[in-house]
Amino acid sequence: MQIATKGRLAVTAMLDLALRCEQGPVTLSAIGARQQVSLSYLELLFARLRRQGLVRSTRGPGGGYGLARKAAGITVADIVRAVDEGGPPCTRAAKPPSGEGLKDQVINSDWCADLERVMTQYLASVSLQDLVDGPPRLGHAPEPAPISSVVARGMAPQRRRVVTAANSVFAAARQLTL
Repeated sequence: MQIATKGRLAVTAMLDLALRCEQGPVTLSAIGARQQVSLSYLELLFARLRRQGLVRSTRGPGGGYGLARKAAGITVADIVRAVDEGGPPCTRAAKPPSGEGLKDQVINSDWCADLERVMTQYLASVSLQDLVDGPPRLGHAPEPAPISSVVARGMAPQRRRVVTAANSVFAAARQLTL
């Protein structure tokens, strides 16, 4: 699954919508102003999101868009799939010249298919609600301790030794002759 600009903007716009839809329908012009995206581009994205049943629209004065389902029921993979036009990037592999490299192409194809599967699984595991709630769900590594707490515990960071190396062949030769 490739996340192109279209997918990233759709996820960002849906997050903006999820954060504000409790107050009623949200206009695309308001989302566009906050996210610095053109209204016509948002209209294109939201037409696709509406066709996939991710957003609902309300017409008339005070109209706009809202989520069609709860944020916990919409995954990042759903959003990206809704606006994506092309297939996976790995299916667009170039042909090797004159049959050479066929083995490499098969290996790359297998590796790429595995990567696609893992990315899709991960994006399907992250809901819009997870994005609303913030990063703790997304990061699997523990947060590093602030420097002040490390110094307070008496484990001050070591000073780094500066290594000077020649930045060219000529400078290296000068260092050798000294």
